[in-house]
Amino acid sequence: MSWRPTYRSSKFRNVYGKVANREHCFEGIPITKNVHDNHFCAVNSKFLAIVTESAGGGSFIVIPVTQSGRIDPHHPKVCGHQGNVLDIKWNPFHENIIASCSEDSSVRIWEIPDGGLRRNMTEAILELYGHSRRVGLIEWHPTCNGILFSAGYDYKILIWNLEIGEPVKMIDCHTDVILCVSFNTEGSLLATTCKDKKLRVIEPRSGQVLQEANCKNHKVNRVVFLGNMKRLLTTGVSRWNTRQIALWDQEDLSMPIIEEEIDGLSGLLFPFYDADTHMLYLAGKGDGNIRYYEVTTEKPYLQYLMEFRSPAPQKGLGVMPKHGLDVGACEVFRFYKLVTLKGLIEPISMIVPRRSETYQEDIYPMTPGTEPALSADEWLSGINRGKAFTLVYNCKSLKYRPVLISLKEGYSRPNKLVFKAPVKEKKSVVVNGIDLLENVPPRTENELLRMFFRQQDELRRLKDELSQKDIKIRQLELELNNLRNTSYQICLINSLHLSCHIRHDILKE
Repeated sequence: MSWRPTYRSSKFRNVYGKVANREHCFEGIPITKNVHDNHFCAVNSKFLAIVTESAGGGSFIVIPVTQSGRIDPHHPKVCGHQGNVLDIKWNPFHENIIASCSEDSSVRIWEIPDGGLRRNMTEAILELYGHSRRVGLIEWHPTCNGILFSAGYDYKILIWNLEIGEPVKMIDCHTDVILCVSFNTEGSLLATTCKDKKLRVIEPRSGQVLQEANCKNHKVNRVVFLGNMKRLLTTGVSRWNTRQIALWDQEDLSMPIIEEEIDGLSGLLFPFYDADTHMLYLAGKGDGNIRYYEVTTEKPYLQYLMEFRSPAPQKGLGVMPKHGLDVGACEVFRFYKLVTLKGLIEPISMIVPRRSETYQEDIYPMTPGTEPALSADEWLSGINRGKAFTLVYNCKSLKYRPVLISLKEGYSRPNKLVFKAPVKEKKSVVVNGIDLLENVPPRTENELLRMFFRQQDELRRLKDELSQKDIKIRQLELELNNLRNTSYQICLINSLHLSCHIRHDILKE
């Protein structure tokens, strides 16, 4: 697709990538060497979080985005997990709240103080246990406050209500490991890709599979909703082992609308979609290129724009939310690129070249901010845009869509929401009639060894007690036998004495 000439007029035709200066990069970070297919990076307008290499558990580092340069090797970390951290995501409505999931089968919620960490953080404000195997993916609901989704290697997706700290729904329709999850704009639909080579569109509150595609010619890895276009885009591998993308109609997954081969490299393709500019970015894991396209509703649907090239391979990419971009520089997207070999985090800004220094309204439409449109109870009760839109149309309110903001004056509205972790008691976790914590296996190899040694010690202790009780039983049996013998001898002596008395009396007579 990249070899086609670009004749179509587009205001994003000349978008270019600009790498930040060295003093604005983050250096000296021991980026994790885990091979899990995630970004290991999360960023918002306040903090940058990176999963780091550590021994004896999992950890990630949190750095204020303004604190660039070389990072202290002893910089405080978030290190409460017992296994490797596999995914981290910032809460879109509370910029100090971050969620993490790990190989220890847990999901944890952390609150980062303003200004960053001053010491290692080991205590999470909320620990969520419900998966029986490691948890590979987490995702916050895009419009609802307090709803978190987690996907584990037990083939289940749990929906957590953080106001009560428990799972309220379980999606159990997958037959293999879940590779990717993506929400539509309102959060009423969930798209998933799975190792069973199927693409699914799910209604998350009921768990009902609305559409399903069996991708035999296109092995899907990643999926993303394309805003309000009612389209899905997937990245994967073709039958000839070439990297490929496919465009789907979310209401009909019988056949893809288009399929396009990208190249013959083997690294996973990560898709990023900007609903404001309708631009799609494709970044390959292990290579330094970022291709970008413009998405349209008419043919050819995907218009190739340009490619950002870099010799340094990327392990993952974090994306800055829209309200954290530099509007004055016409920045429409910003990546944070993880370069493992150098321990480097490199910001890459995608810029629209404009000569005018005034606010460019055509490239900065109204965009979702940090105010939720729904509470957890409202969303769980079934409210969404489709049902609520007709009720509120006359008052010209779009309450249940994402709450939009303008970037014209620079977004700096303080968030008045306060995250309060529920007080939890240890009890069983029952979802759909299934106790998720019953007979949960060990979550890490270290935990398995610790459990094994504890069981061995317990067996030795029980064997010692058993042998001691056997000795006691033998002693009691001997004592009982002695008592029996003594009583028999006494009875015999008494009987002899009695017989002697009787004989003596007889002789007297």
